[in-house]
Amino acid sequence: MSTIIFIRDKNSRGQEISGYIDYAHRLKSEDFTVYFKEKKKLLPRTGDLSFYNWETHNVVANSSPNYTVITENPNGLLLKNKRDRKILNVDSTATSPGDNSKRTIVETDKYLQVVIYDHITKRKT
Repeated sequence: MSTIIFIRDKNSRGQEISGYIDYAHRLKSEDFTVYFKEKKKLLPRTGDLSFYNWETHNVVANSSPNYTVITENPNGLLLKNKRDRKILNVDSTATSPGDNSKRTIVETDKYLQVVIYDHITKRKT
């Protein structure tokens, strides 16, 4: 299983930012102890799958070892899993995020918005 975390919140400058985080990739490249102990907020960065600053309109998209980011889609951002090549549709108005995927909206007072996308990977033969 792989997990993508969408977070929308304010950065330290009070600017609204949002982005999609490849959880496994960030977990391998960063010590998450500060997030688990709630000493620091997990926020999207410019090195994540996507990052958008709503005030400066800075937008960045990056593929990760687990996902290819597809930006040339008229309906919005798509993420293609590199293991099974299935597409994850992160459009909140889509009826489904895709095959073998589940969208979970997290109710929280700590962030403006959090959505978790779980994708069960099945290797293509």
